[in-house]
Amino acid sequence: MSVDNTFRELRSLDPRALQLQVVQPGLIGLIDGTISTLAPIFAAAYVGGSRAALLVGLAAALGAAISMGLSEGLSDDGTMTGRGSAPTRGLITGMATFVGGFAHALPFLISDVDTALAVAYPVVAAELLLIAWIRKRFQNVSLRLSLIQVTLGGALVALVGFLVGHA
Repeated sequence: MSVDNTFRELRSLDPRALQLQVVQPGLIGLIDGTISTLAPIFAAAYVGGSRAALLVGLAAALGAAISMGLSEGLSDDGTMTGRGSAPTRGLITGMATFVGGFAHALPFLISDVDTALAVAYPVVAAELLLIAWIRKRFQNVSLRLSLIQVTLGGALVALVGFLVGHA
């Protein structure tokens, strides 16, 4: 199946199919990528500086993208649940996981770790806001509740990174 055909099929989905086949796999990836990589990236920054955080962030984002893409693609072939093509869902989940995981590693291109951290914190906040907005827009979750949920989750994992990085 060509990429053009895939995009054509995705654009023609009804709202329920769009939710099951695109939004949900993308959101799962974005949430996992954003939250699960916080601890290793920030721990690496505290222990080893910007270069270490950038490389750990890249490795964590790539590893998580592969893992989540495979998990989504192999967990359901879509025929029984109507969740659509397993390879397409796996690709969507994997790409979203990578974006969520690597976006807050990019500030560590800045060699001064304190400056990089000062830039990374608002990037994480923006990622969490995006997740909350997507949940509000496509899943009718209140923005306030979603912000509380994703912020608490992100803060808990960031705390783990801080504690491990200062151990």
